[in-house]
Amino acid sequence: MSKIEWTEQTWNPVTGCTKVSPGCKHCYAETMAKRLKAMGAPGYDNGFELSLLPERLNQPLQRRKPTMYFVNSMSDLFQDEVPLPFIDAVMDVIQATPHHTYQILTKRSGNMREYFETRLVPENVWLGVSVEDKKYGKPRIPDLLAIKARTRFLSVEPLLEDIGRMRLKGIHWVIVGGESGRGARPMQEEWVVNIRNQCLNVGVDFFFKQWGAWGEDGKQRTKKANGRKLEGKVWDMIPAVAV
Repeated sequence: MSKIEWTEQTWNPVTGCTKVSPGCKHCYAETMAKRLKAMGAPGYDNGFELSLLPERLNQPLQRRKPTMYFVNSMSDLFQDEVPLPFIDAVMDVIQATPHHTYQILTKRSGNMREYFETRLVPENVWLGVSVEDKKYGKPRIPDLLAIKARTRFLSVEPLLEDIGRMRLKGIHWVIVGGESGRGARPMQEEWVVNIRNQCLNVGVDFFFKQWGAWGEDGKQRTKKANGRKLEGKVWDMIPAVAV
């Protein structure tokens, strides 16, 4: 099982990434990849440098139990350097396992949009973009909406500022979370409440993942101590999985 609250398993046929926007500044995957390299873990010989791992492609084929997979929690499938035939190979596995559901999240929304201009999105894929701020995050939403996908979602994590009104028509799920780890930037409660209220007003499922290193009272603690409650409630809404 994954420790990520909104999925069940991770699948990483690609590891490693590069920073493209402020949300990448304290990347958890980069820190973890360096640790895994030091431990000699398979797939992390290059640390956080981009690595294609074709030997991992068949992993979902070996699992019969219907599972929610987060694809490339340690990378971004739509990086410029990932060859299109390799992305096609990932999609082939996804199509061959309709009993699973796959969540694909990217900051390279333009690349994802271009990829699916000539390809159909598999029915068991949820497509998402990261929306950490107004300048870099919000412009990714129109790219996502331009793709004909059964389920579209936004990962508003780490939320770095009040992002104002959001274009939510055609969005099915919004995840919000604060930053954790060394150097974490604080998130204010009113920023989160603004997003939650917009979601509830238009019937979009809202999932509050964490406060992170800074609590709703503005005090710094461990992520666990700050918890996941927003205005006294845990928000765990998630779209229904098609069977």
